[in-house]
Amino acid sequence: MTTQDIAGKLWNLCNVLKDDGVTYHQYVTELTYLLFLKMAQETEKENILLDGYRWFDLVKKSAANRLQFYEDLLRTYARHGKGIVQEIFANSSTFIKKPVTLSTLVTEIDRLNWYDAKREGLGELYEDLLERNANEKKSGAGQYFTPRPLIDAMVQVMKPSSADIIQDPAAGTGGFLIGAHHYIQTHEDPSSWTEKQQKKYYTKTFYGMEHVQDTHRLALMNLMLHGIDSDAEGEHAGIRYGDTLSPLGKSIPKATLILTNPPFGTKKGGGLPDRDDFTFATSNKQLAFLQHIYRGLSQGGRAAVVVPDNVLFEGNVGKQIRQDLMEKCNLHTILRLPTGIFYAQGVKTNVLFFTRGTTDKSNTKDVWVYDLRANMAQFGKRSMLTKEHFIEFRAAFGEDPHGEQKNLAKRQDTGESGRFRRFSREWIAKERTDNLDISWLKDESAEDSTDLPEPTELAELALGELDAAMSELQAILAELGEEVEV
Repeated sequence: MTTQDIAGKLWNLCNVLKDDGVTYHQYVTELTYLLFLKMAQETEKENILLDGYRWFDLVKKSAANRLQFYEDLLRTYARHGKGIVQEIFANSSTFIKKPVTLSTLVTEIDRLNWYDAKREGLGELYEDLLERNANEKKSGAGQYFTPRPLIDAMVQVMKPSSADIIQDPAAGTGGFLIGAHHYIQTHEDPSSWTEKQQKKYYTKTFYGMEHVQDTHRLALMNLMLHGIDSDAEGEHAGIRYGDTLSPLGKSIPKATLILTNPPFGTKKGGGLPDRDDFTFATSNKQLAFLQHIYRGLSQGGRAAVVVPDNVLFEGNVGKQIRQDLMEKCNLHTILRLPTGIFYAQGVKTNVLFFTRGTTDKSNTKDVWVYDLRANMAQFGKRSMLTKEHFIEFRAAFGEDPHGEQKNLAKRQDTGESGRFRRFSREWIAKERTDNLDISWLKDESAEDSTDLPEPTELAELALGELDAAMSELQAILAELGEEVEV
């Protein structure tokens, strides 16, 4: 039995919870509590759990008493757990209302062949569940999940190494950090690392922050199952729970590599971020995050960041931030992404690739734009994004993740009929007044889209967004000590 088979069985167990009105996203959260207990047993790490509140204790309870014990277990760990245990179970509660429902879940999880899962990788199993949840429009989880082919393409051209300090300030479920981890594990020989290198890698390499508590616990579980510690000695490695745009964001160590997909939209209530180290005040989340990112890079550090189109053309403070970015960093590449690859149909996005300079002046000389949007299929349920869609971009990008001028000179400008073109910094300032929303190909696909969302898909999307908003509201109220029935 493969990990995909096991993930499929776990996913199908969601049907058991339908009568209790549990959403897909709530189910994955519920499953995380149960899998954490089970994985502690399977990986022989039950010493981090309290005596009397382990998987075996849950299994041995009678079906009639199991739900009451489970509720007590969640409260106990939320109050008395330590380290990752406390973070996983922070403000935890169960969505399950019927004892028979919980008993069915526990029984089915316990009888799965975990030997096969461990052999192929528990992390891969959990990532499969997260991806299923993100692809389920009704879950609303797509807003926290960047498509795996896009993550892999960004990671592959950025070439992370074990020497890097890697950060995702809008971590979601940890996809970028896990993607970087996969790349390093397959391009280096971890068995050759010294003990010092191994300790640094597993406890002081991956940093992130996530401000939605349910998503944060999913991220912690993801990192744990990949063997990455959530808290290093004296430093908050792993993914912390908090708002990067608050003063807490300043505590994230400077990085040599940042990979991220910041949230879209404006700060709740239209207020400004609480960071006092941002030069440009704005309620636009992407512009605020962009300031954190290029300020959070060490000299020579590189970044790949997903942003919506408005970041490229917005005036006033948006223009000032773009100018500051191009002064402090070498913004060497912009990848115009196809539409429909994220949870919201019609959202137009890009990836910015840049490197922090050794000085804060005149670092951007040329900006290369790769148009992967024009004359592309409208992605959606019937046309999925795959790694093959990025093959030509990766070849055009080249082998240099830092975008050094001598290597950029080797790139080929394909002209007005091609997808990859070079634009000088002077031209961008003079002809575009620093508007980076640059396109030149006639987009015939935009005139004749064959994969527009069905009305039922739009309804599912709206319900998913509502579920996600209510989950976030519950987390906020839990922090305030309030309870709400949704």
